[in-house]
Amino acid sequence: MELEKAVQRWVVDISQWNPSPHEFSYSMSFLPQHEHSSITRYVKSEDRKRAIVSRLLQYALVNQVLGIPFHEILINRTVEGKPYLGEGYTMALESEFPNFNFNTSHHGDYVAIASEPICIVGLDIVTHSVPVKETIPEFIQNFSSYFTRMEWDNIVNAGNHDNMLSEFYRYWCVKEAFVKAIGNGVGYRLDAVEFHHTRWTDIFVKVDGQELKEWRFWLYELGKGHTVSIARGHPRFATETYKRTLKRTEFDDDEYHLGLHLPDGSFVLRTVEQLIPAACKTGEIPIHVGKEHGICQTEEKLAPTFLSETD
Repeated sequence: MELEKAVQRWVVDISQWNPSPHEFSYSMSFLPQHEHSSITRYVKSEDRKRAIVSRLLQYALVNQVLGIPFHEILINRTVEGKPYLGEGYTMALESEFPNFNFNTSHHGDYVAIASEPICIVGLDIVTHSVPVKETIPEFIQNFSSYFTRMEWDNIVNAGNHDNMLSEFYRYWCVKEAFVKAIGNGVGYRLDAVEFHHTRWTDIFVKVDGQELKEWRFWLYELGKGHTVSIARGHPRFATETYKRTLKRTEFDDDEYHLGLHLPDGSFVLRTVEQLIPAACKTGEIPIHVGKEHGICQTEEKLAPTFLSETD
């Protein structure tokens, strides 16, 4: 199905990329000049790496899916920071991908991007960091106001402290993916968003007590203590500023449900070298996310090139 071409899930492990200053500048040279300040404003090298990889993922994905040369791609951001494809070349794409959009996330070792052809998409990565200056219950308590009573009960009754922390991060991850999908910022009332699940499968959401039927969610473990969540939903739920960037916000039931029920693609592990236009595009490693246990598994029959993670 042609629509499935626009369902992309890419991830980069930045712990495996340690560029020299020259290599970093070379990678940045493939991005438009206006993107450079959003990278160089960071002082720490790890933050700069996350920023540049996030931008490279966006341009490389648009280039691969839509066939637009790097130098012709225009990516803008809403006032809330949601990236979107600029005007000028999208009209011809509407019949193929009526509502092409994408979202990025980075945390810890991983930077990722997800795209959709019809539904709006949100993506979030969280690292299961263990607090060092306070106990796990004290750390979690700082965020209690962001959860509903049901969610909070599930977190504090998850088992031992490590289980409580993991459950906390899972709820946080799916909430952030939903908020990012609709294009909202940090001001959104997370305590109005309540997630239900069966061992983190068959996930659905209620907002102010009303179930949103036109949404789907996935939660996966990336490995190395990282969780990633994807939200896929109806464009009518987007913020007004984000709606203005979308080509369509209304679909008939058949067309919308075609997009809603597209297969959720497996994450593909890429290197930074594969994101720049001059790089060879072969040798990518499919990461198959275990649907039953939510575990990413890398195929063993891999090309040897991979022996060498604001969105």
